[in-house]
Amino acid sequence: MRYAYAIGLAAATALALVALGGSGRADEYGPLKVVKTSAGNVLADPKGMTLYTYDKDEAGKSNCSGECAEYWPPVLAGAADKAVGGLTIIKRADGTMQWADDGKPLYTFVNDKKSGDITGDKKNNVWHIVKEE
Repeated sequence: MRYAYAIGLAAATALALVALGGSGRADEYGPLKVVKTSAGNVLADPKGMTLYTYDKDEAGKSNCSGECAEYWPPVLAGAADKAVGGLTIIKRADGTMQWADDGKPLYTFVNDKKSGDITGDKKNNVWHIVKEE
């Protein structure tokens, strides 16, 4: 009976992985997700808004605050959020916590109005979408 249960569990796991696109990658994004855009698949916030990195940031440190953060809102992490997969959480200068992709802080862009918009990509040659395969 245990053998049959193990086979059934393995089959259910395999079906779940197929439903996730062949891998367990859905678990690697925590509250974030992947959305399809005209530039391909990109990382997005829970509302489906495209996420960006900023060339002037340092690993584990955001250099976008004040007026910059008004146009490029940081993707804030809650107290219960935990790093998952390649996603980490950094502490901003104001004490809030921000999601990061391998240490690169993540932001949305105020001119993106709907899921899949990528109007901030390559803005001022320092803002870039976070592409996902």
